[in-house]
Amino acid sequence: MNIYLISILGYAVLLIGIGWFIGKHVKEASDFFVGNRKFSWQLLFTTLIAANIGAGSTVGVTGLAFKYGVSSWWWIGCSAMGSIILALFVGPKVWEIAKKYNLYTMGDYLDLRYAHAFRGVISSMMVIGTLALFSGQLIGIAWILDVVAGIDKPMGTMIGAAVVTLYFTAGGVLSAAVVNIVEVVVIFAGFCLAAPHALGSVGGWAGLQTMVGANFADSAKTAAYFSWDGIGYTAIIGYFLMLVPAFCISPGLIGKIYTAENKRAVKIGTVLNGLVQFGFAFLPMILGMCAFAAFPDLKNAELALPTAMKELMPFGVAALALAAIFAAEVSTADAVLYMLSSSISNDLYKTFFRPDIYDKELLKVSRVATLVCGLLGVLFALWMPNIITALQIFYSLMTVSIGAPFLVGLFCDKASTKGAFISAIAGVSTTLILQFGNAGKGLWILNASSTGTVVAVIVMFASLYLFPNKKVLQKA
Repeated sequence: MNIYLISILGYAVLLIGIGWFIGKHVKEASDFFVGNRKFSWQLLFTTLIAANIGAGSTVGVTGLAFKYGVSSWWWIGCSAMGSIILALFVGPKVWEIAKKYNLYTMGDYLDLRYAHAFRGVISSMMVIGTLALFSGQLIGIAWILDVVAGIDKPMGTMIGAAVVTLYFTAGGVLSAAVVNIVEVVVIFAGFCLAAPHALGSVGGWAGLQTMVGANFADSAKTAAYFSWDGIGYTAIIGYFLMLVPAFCISPGLIGKIYTAENKRAVKIGTVLNGLVQFGFAFLPMILGMCAFAAFPDLKNAELALPTAMKELMPFGVAALALAAIFAAEVSTADAVLYMLSSSISNDLYKTFFRPDIYDKELLKVSRVATLVCGLLGVLFALWMPNIITALQIFYSLMTVSIGAPFLVGLFCDKASTKGAFISAIAGVSTTLILQFGNAGKGLWILNASSTGTVVAVIVMFASLYLFPNKKVLQKA
C-alpha cells in the first residue's frame, strides 16, 4: 500500500480514537454543544484556528495562488480581519448574552433577539448553505487522497466524511476541541516546513519569478501574478464584503465563542486566532505559486497543494505536509458538523417539534443528526465542482441573510423583527436576481453577493427609523 496513504490513514485512526475516548465523558447536551462553558483562552484559540484553517484556506487558496499569485492572500487576509472584529467587539458581547440566557447556538440568540419564525427561516437556510460548506471540506480531503493514492473523488469524500463524523458524533464540540489540539500542531508543523522547502526547490524567490515568467512568456501577466491586486478589485472587494462579516457572524464560530470560560478568554483566544491567520495566509500563497512554477500544465488548480507537497520536498517533510492538509480539512469539517447538528437538533427540532425534550434525548438527536449530515455532505460533495464554489455558496448566503440582522441587533435595541426579515429577504433576493439574471455581476465593480450584502445593510439601517423595535430589551 502507498506509504503516504498509510500515514494519513494512521493519523485518521488516531483522531477517531481521541474523539471516542473524550466522547465517553460527554453525558449532557451542554457538553456536546458548548463544552460546559469551560474553555480557557488557549483551548478557544486552538479550536478557532483549527476551524478557520480548512479546505478553503489550504487547498482552495493554493488553487487561487496557482492561478492568480500573490493576490490570493486576500482570501485568508479578509477572514483574519473578520476574526479581529469578532475578538474585540462581537465575541465579548454575544458571549455575555449567551452566558446569561444559557444559549447553545446562534439560533438561540436569533430567537431571543427577534422571534421563533426568524430563527426557523434562517436555520433552514443555514442547513443548506452549511451542507455546501461541509462538502467543500470533503472535496479537499478527496483531492489529497487522489494525489497520494489515486483514490477517486467519491471514495475520497466518503473516507473524509467517515473520519470526521465518527469522532464528532462521540463528543461534539468537546471531542473536536481536544482533537483540534493535535490537528493544530500537525497543520503548523507541516505548512511551516513545506513552504520553505517548496520555495527552495524552485530556486528561492528569484528562481520563482524566473520560472513563472517563463511559463507566462508575457511580462504584463507576470507582473500581475506578483502584484497584490492581480486577481482584480472586484474579486478583492467581494472577498472583503463576503469574508469579513462571515468570520465574525458564522454560527460555528459564535458557538465556539459560547464555550469560553469568561470574556478575557474570548478576547485573547480570538485575537490570537486572527493574528495567526494573517501570518498563515502567506504559506498557501507561496505553495500555490511554487506549484505553478514547477507544474504549469496541472489541469485542476485545486490539486496544486497536494501535488506540491508530494513532489517538491523530501519524503519525511512530504508525509508530514500531506498529513497537515488532511488535518486542516478535518478540523474545519468538524466545526461545520457542529453547525449542522446544532441547527437541526436545537434550532429546528427542539424549537418547533419538541420544546419539552429532555437533555439526554437532545444529545441523542444531535448525534443522529450528525450522522445524517455526514451522509448528505458526501452527496453534496459529488455535486459540487470545486472547493471555492462550495465555500462561496455558504459565505454568501450567510452574509447576505444574517449579517446585518445579527450585527445591528447585537448593538442596537431599535432593530426589530420586521426589519430583520425585510433585510434578509432583500439581501438574498438581490443576490439571486443578480447571480442568475445578470451573470453574477452587481452594481459598479461589485459582484452579486457583495451587492446583496450592501442592500441588506442599507435596508436594516433604514428599518431602525421606519419601524423601530418598541420593546425595551433586557440588558445582559
